[in-house]
Amino acid sequence: MPSAQCEPVTGLVLSGGGARAAYQVGVLAAIAELLPDGAQNPFPVIVGTSAGAINAVGLACGALRFCEAIQSLTRVWQGFRTGQVYRADWSGVVSQALRFIGHSLLGLGKRQPVALLDSGPLRHLLEREMDFSGISAAVRQRHLRAVAVTAFGYESGQAVTFYQGRATIEPWLRHRRLGVPTRLKLEHLLASSAIPLLFAPIKVLREYFGDGAVRQQAPISPALHLGANRVLVIGVSGNPVNGDPNAPVAQPQTGLPPTLAQVGIHLLNSTFIDSLEGDIEQIERLNQIGRLMPDDVRRKVQGLAPVEVLVVSPSRPLDEIAAQYRHELPRSLRLFLRGPGATRASGAGVLSYLLFEPGYCNELIRLGYHDAMQKRAELERFLGLDGQEEMPS
Repeated sequence: MPSAQCEPVTGLVLSGGGARAAYQVGVLAAIAELLPDGAQNPFPVIVGTSAGAINAVGLACGALRFCEAIQSLTRVWQGFRTGQVYRADWSGVVSQALRFIGHSLLGLGKRQPVALLDSGPLRHLLEREMDFSGISAAVRQRHLRAVAVTAFGYESGQAVTFYQGRATIEPWLRHRRLGVPTRLKLEHLLASSAIPLLFAPIKVLREYFGDGAVRQQAPISPALHLGANRVLVIGVSGNPVNGDPNAPVAQPQTGLPPTLAQVGIHLLNSTFIDSLEGDIEQIERLNQIGRLMPDDVRRKVQGLAPVEVLVVSPSRPLDEIAAQYRHELPRSLRLFLRGPGATRASGAGVLSYLLFEPGYCNELIRLGYHDAMQKRAELERFLGLDGQEEMPS
């Protein structure tokens, strides 16, 4: 991690979570509204994982016109349909399910990556919407220091952060995680957002990669390696943050065995949420330890430079919102997911990751906007909009 720097360098961390990433767009829309007219990109370092990687690269591609880039992201998410991300028609769902059973369970056919859902439409969408040349232009004109996406290597077992930025940024190697400089392409985004089993892994160079949230022990760390010393984290946790975090969560006890959807949501939450929340807690503990040490000692110990972290995350449970909009899911997928229990209220957590439909996505955008505005004073202070400090560069 970088040592303390005189000049603040602000990083933006966008976590993963499938359709939940619509929430991030609402927060970003609020930030765009708070910025003065003609303001430059306030986040020199942008880092994303899974669906957050798509949002992160979308911002980086338009970093020269930051507010317009947010408007473009908002437009895409407001008009989302499930069929734009993965095939939701009857023939597509049935043929993919048969292909998955034949290939993965019966061992039939050639050795090629197969998953439960066909994410071919997402490739076409990103090809149409992303202009990767904008990243190089933003870095060259110093509107962007670096942008990074993280993917998980199925053979190496490492969380690999692919980053594009200034030539002065050194690669890094830590336990099961490393940073690799590259020119970001479509394959990096598809790999980072390939949720295991649901979406097929993507080959990058000589290895197949999947969702970067898998085994990503320190989601904030890439932003620090890229030079950030203060970080805005937009999370997609389904747990409200306004109450006591140590208070027990009341759950109805039915005595029934868990459905496949209930098992799946715990696996998804452990992948997308737990590491991020644990990393935030660790940074806060290190900040506390650093404050107890004399300045000369703290400067000599790597990793104790203070890191300011501001978190914006949902104030309402996202699985409850998904349950309200489960009727929007195409009929073919409702039938496909009914058996595992994902269409029941108890399995709505799975839908919260897969429900790429206008009603649900727009509700999350509104929630993100609302939650950001509830933290307006904190965001204005963090971004230097309160007149007390200059905009970070």
